[in-house]
This record gives sequence, structure tokens and C-alpha cells, in this order.
Amino acid sequence: MKILIAPDSFKGTATAAQAARSLADGWRSGRPHDDVVLLPMADGGEGTLEAVASATPGTEVRPAPGCTGPDGRSVEGAYAMLPDGTALVELAIASGLPLLEGRLAPLTATTRGTGETLARALADGARRLVVALGGSASTDGGAGLLSALGLRLLDADGRPLTDGGGALVQAATADLTMLRPPPPGGVLLLSDVTNPLRGPEGAAAVYGPQKGAGPGEVAHLDRGLARLASLLGGEPEAPGAGAAGGTAYGLAAAWDAQPAGGSDSRRLTV
Repeated sequence: MKILIAPDSFKGTATAAQAARSLADGWRSGRPHDDVVLLPMADGGEGTLEAVASATPGTEVRPAPGCTGPDGRSVEGAYAMLPDGTALVELAIASGLPLLEGRLAPLTATTRGTGETLARALADGARRLVVALGGSASTDGGAGLLSALGLRLLDADGRPLTDGGGALVQAATADLTMLRPPPPGGVLLLSDVTNPLRGPEGAAAVYGPQKGAGPGEVAHLDRGLARLASLLGGEPEAPGAGAAGGTAYGLAAAWDAQPAGGSDSRRLTV
């Protein structure tokens, strides 16, 4: 008999790959002659990279050391290079909420480390990027990520903004002249979130509180996201633009990244 084991992660307890291995060990202990196939799943949040790497033969997980964590401390990033030259970057690895270790920073947390990971993947020859969005610590609209790729957000005096969604209300100019171009194969976003960038169902209002934002901070972050959208254009009202604190919006507006359901693994290969 062939048995397919395809769990998602048990949040805070086990990754999808760990859960699959444990279930397989239990099954084999009772039926050692069955053909057990492991296919760990993920929806774009924590564990997506591990799930894809374990399910895709020939995938190489590569380190991206010295990335900027959500609170500015150095963290170890990583990405997966698939056999077809697609690089998968999981935002939660360098910019995830657990990295704050309970010290929530709703106004200053940044996605810069994920941008640094993307830059590393491009430097290593990635021909296409897949970005798994989920578990974000910040509500910066992807501004930190894009800044790591060359975007310059300036205030009214021409000074660069500090990192974090709280600074976005001061943005007066977005200079994209030095922004690194996307790879030739394009950029795909994995997320099952359908929220727009801003408003009562947006990134700040819905997900800001779990990142430590009180009512006043939610309103402040929402105004900052509105300011960012006024500078970058794009489609802030598009379903899913609010994923990962608006990072989906930033990547779509600046890099024409395209959305896909986080559980649709068929979209990972070309």
C-alpha cells in the first residue's frame, strides 16, 4: 500500500517536515512494508522553505549570513535554489515575528533582511524568485526590503527614512533609480492572505495588533502605508496586497511581482 503524508506545520510545535517524519515513523512502526511518501505542505508562512526543499529533489538550501533582523540585530538568512534556477526566499526566516523574542516593535520592525536575502540570491544567479510571505514582524509595506535592493525613501529635507513602518508618514520622495531590477523570470508571491494594503481590512488594522500595535499605532501605520502607496503607485487595494505587513504590495508595485496561493506548489517550477 502507498501512503501519502502531507501535513502543514504545527505552529509553535513542529515544522511541516518534522511532522511528516514523525507521522511516517509512527506508520512504519505498525506497517513497515508500506510505501510511505512524505510531502510536507506550507501556505507561504513559516516552514515553507523547508517544506519545498524536502519535497523537491535537487534543491540546495544556501545560507545568507549577516542579514538585518526585524529589530536591526544580525540574523542568519537562507534561501533555497531549485534545480530550474528559481530561488525561494521565506520572509519569516530573516524578518519573522519570532525573531523579536517577545520584544515587539510595531513601529520600527523592518523587512530589510529579506531584501538582503533576495539580493544574495540574485547575486548567486537566481533566474526567478519566489517569495513566501507570512509570519512578518513588521508593517512597513516592504519598504525595508526594497531599500536593501536600492530604493531610497526620503523625507521632505531629502534625508533617508529610518527603517520601520512608523517612519513612512514622513516619506516625501521615492527614488527608484538605483532599485535593482527583478530577475528575467519574474517574481512570484506565495500567500493565502486576501487583505488589501490599508483601511479597516488592511495590513495595519488586521495584523498590526498581533505585532504589538495599539489603536494609535495602527492608525499611524495605516497612514504610513497610504503615504507609501501615494509614492509607489500600483494597486494597494488589490486582494492580498496587505500580506506580510504590506510587503506583497511593495514587491508588486516596485517589481511587478505576481500573487499566487501559498499552498499552490505547482507554481514553483517553470
